[in-house]
Amino acid sequence: MKLYVWNIAPNPRRVVIYLAEKGIEVPMEEVGIPGKPALDPAFLERAPYRRVPLLELDDGTLISEAMAICRYFEAQHPDPPLMGADALETARAEMWERMSEFEGLFAVAESFRNAKRSFAGRALPGIPGESAQIPELIERGRQRAVLYFDRLDARLGESRFLAGARFTTADITAYCTVDFARFIEMDAADGRPHLGRWQAEVAARPSIRGTA
Repeated sequence: MKLYVWNIAPNPRRVVIYLAEKGIEVPMEEVGIPGKPALDPAFLERAPYRRVPLLELDDGTLISEAMAICRYFEAQHPDPPLMGADALETARAEMWERMSEFEGLFAVAESFRNAKRSFAGRALPGIPGESAQIPELIERGRQRAVLYFDRLDARLGESRFLAGARFTTADITAYCTVDFARFIEMDAADGRPHLGRWQAEVAARPSIRGTA
């Protein structure tokens, strides 16, 4: 078994944090090109989805997408539960994890990949060939991120963590999103006290500090 990661990217980080929270050790291989914002061409040649994280099982089976990989391990190692311990917590964890990915992480990535000169011609991940940057998406991504951060702050004014009293994968994805926003010069906690309280608490967890 091997997990292919790119340490500067938020999606592999989600899985690495999850595994640390579980206490699961998996061999990892860094496939980013040192000093460059790109994946190793040798990895891309053998990776059908051209993205990380990618889990390769002992029989050669490949599992892509961060939460799919986490679900694979959750089924085998249910304790501590990071995807919910009862029906309501599971539903909330799934709801906020998806909202954090689609409304938050994708929004920040939209702005980031369309703004950075180093991603010229590579605005969409996992796409062979050229994908042009669209300048209008820089501001749209930031606007989407603001709406997400406001929703996050409102929820965290009601609850210690996103799914309730327990830390879950929803918090992992949300934290990686908030931290990634620094790369588009956005401070998600600015003017959002509940988000700031949660961000400080989550940042102190050993699993987070180990990937900072």
